Amino acid sequence: MYLTGDEIKELYVKGELVIRPILNEKQFGNLTLDMRLGTDFLVSIQGREPYIDTTGDPSSRSISSFFQETKRLVGECFYLHPHQAVLCSSLEYIKLPNSIFMSITTRSSYSRLGLSVSTIVQPGYCGCISLELTNNSNNPIKLLVGASIIQSRFFKLTNELNYFSTPRKYLCQVKPQPSKANEDAELELLRRMNL
Repeated sequence: MYLTGDEIKELYVKGELVIRPILNEKQFGNLTLDMRLGTDFLVSIQGREPYIDTTGDPSSRSISSFFQETKRLVGECFYLHPHQAVLCSSLEYIKLPNSIFMSITTRSSYSRLGLSVSTIVQPGYCGCISLELTNNSNNPIKLLVGASIIQSRFFKLTNELNYFSTPRKYLCQVKPQPSKANEDAELELLRRMNL
């Protein structure tokens, strides 16, 4: 079931949905909650290696070595260059109920510039939202840290799920973390199949 803005706000007021900080009540829309660009970034950089290895090969260079960490204060600018991928987090810290999940997309004003993000946040998750921003345009985009660049839609499940009942690669993060695709459990099995 898709939640309306009033239902989202009611969960927030009751304390069942934790969102900190809410800087402006206008963040609550008719169907969505606008969320803001956080202060921490992992910027993709060109490394010495010709590719990022996601196969789990232990002799490969760490995925994190393809990203450079940087920080901006709220109100400072961040430039996202054409076709660049940047990992960042929402300014807001959230705690979802076990019966609610979120779908995150770019606000249309930013989508029209070529900025894209799309992710799902599992029921029961707590932490800042991890955002994988990509500039799909041919021009750099100047972003203001703290600006509402994403919108979240909330969905209610018929059954509750416990986020912590299964092992998680990304748990309660407050800063962006590089991909752990090279830690997927099936990679070793797939490599053995090729022997």
